[in-house]
Amino acid sequence: MHELTGFQRDILYVIAGNGEPHGLAIQEDLEQYYDTEVHHGRLYPNLDTLVEKDLVEKGKRDERTNYYALTSRGKNHIDARKEWERQFVDH
Repeated sequence: MHELTGFQRDILYVIAGNGEPHGLAIQEDLEQYYDTEVHHGRLYPNLDTLVEKDLVEKGKRDERTNYYALTSRGKNHIDARKEWERQFVDH
């Protein structure tokens, strides 16, 4: 399992729940959850890290817009995390 920050894990969850969102959609969902502004300087380096770890795929929607999607490793990471959480939360 990859070592991720809580913020990176939250990004994975947002992507999982939205299919292939663009960066602004991810940012908006995170801002709603955190109830505070999420700056580009925080979001995009973390997205790049998730791409480098092969948990997220980055693609082009058009000339100006990228989309993000979970890779199979990203999906496996979320599944493993849910299973780990169940040991402590659902008992």
